[in-house]
Amino acid sequence: MRVVTTLPSATELVAALGIDPVGVSHSCDYPPRVADRPTITSAAIDTEASTAEIDRQVLAAETEGGVYDVDAETIERLDPDVIVTQGVCDVCAVDTVLVADAVERIDAEPEIVTIDSHTVAGVFDDLERLGRVLGRADRAQEVRADLEARLEAVRERTPDEPDARPSVAVFDWTDPVMVAAHWVPELVEIAGGRYELAEAGSDSRPREWDELRSADPDALVVAPCGYDLTQTAENLGDLTDRPGWDELAAVEAGRVWAVDGNHYLNRPGPRLVDAAETLARLLHPDRFDAGDTPDASVARPLSALRTPPNA
Repeated sequence: MRVVTTLPSATELVAALGIDPVGVSHSCDYPPRVADRPTITSAAIDTEASTAEIDRQVLAAETEGGVYDVDAETIERLDPDVIVTQGVCDVCAVDTVLVADAVERIDAEPEIVTIDSHTVAGVFDDLERLGRVLGRADRAQEVRADLEARLEAVRERTPDEPDARPSVAVFDWTDPVMVAAHWVPELVEIAGGRYELAEAGSDSRPREWDELRSADPDALVVAPCGYDLTQTAENLGDLTDRPGWDELAAVEAGRVWAVDGNHYLNRPGPRLVDAAETLARLLHPDRFDAGDTPDASVARPLSALRTPPNA
């Protein structure tokens, strides 16, 4: 079956089912073997700009024709049976409306499947739904069972006592500051933390800095949407230059980490389980073996972020 995907999480879900897409989005980079596939999307913003400039560009693009474009000619050439797209966020990736408009302009008639997950269970449900559509139902059930078992293993290694579970905030943008929601509150809870600034399944949204200072979480995770650790390091001043940053409890306690949000926290796919495992090791290192720490390319203390991982 010929499948085209329009966002990284869809590519990872399809790959987990044992199918390599024939076409992908401009952001798809995992698994590595998809890197040379034809791309059917492009972005109208400069992703290398500062966080504040990207935010400005996104707001402008939304009023001037949209953040993304879809290449209808490439879709027609690839002649897919199925296109997997999304309905979670029209800022993060191409959405169903753009894909449907592109398909209307070509002769091919692929089935459009929309994933719209806002919770961990929703991601797993989408995996199974894709398995049924793509003729891989048994494989989907096996993958889901394995992912759920790994999450249960994390739960078993983290404390149940409320006093042993630190309050946590995850930033998925830094200027303006946004607190991550959707599936992130669940991942933090599974990893042995308390997430008090957003509910599971809700949308991420900007917050006033004074609100965050008042909440003063025990631990902070900086994982900007679409950013790896290098890009996060380049924009650290968005946070560290803010008034009262050094007085935050998490900063004083040295419990602030940067996580590769692009690959682990922002994509509603199989690697959310990797994210839960990483968060658990950051929040409760004493419950894991001394050498069982996250790879420096995945997560690093914010204080060490400017040091090359292999230094």
